[in-house]
Amino acid sequence: MRSIINYFKEIYFGLRSLITGLRVTGHYITHPKEIITQQYPENRDTLKMFERFRGEVVLIHDEKNEHRCTGCSACEVACPNGTIEIIHKKVDVDGRKVKALDKFVYHLQMCTMCGLCIPA
Repeated sequence: MRSIINYFKEIYFGLRSLITGLRVTGHYITHPKEIITQQYPENRDTLKMFERFRGEVVLIHDEKNEHRCTGCSACEVACPNGTIEIIHKKVDVDGRKVKALDKFVYHLQMCTMCGLCIPA
């Protein structure tokens, strides 16, 4: 008996959720002036990216065209799916070999835009 009651409760909550979603959709259909979606190729000149946009990861360079990356691989370790790949090279500094950044490889097609690499 309890399973039948649960079955009808799930149907009730499912229909209530469906009606809520249809109400939002119906509002946007009946009020076409409140369009949120931006058409990209047509509005290229006026397009403004949002503050929360998590775009491509790039190394920030200063006025001397040098970046602050030391090649510590913290961002590579923090990346959950291996999007970032750090390639090291050995450099002589004061007679000792030091690890330095040779190449920063960023696979955009694999990135999930999670932002875990940014603090690292």
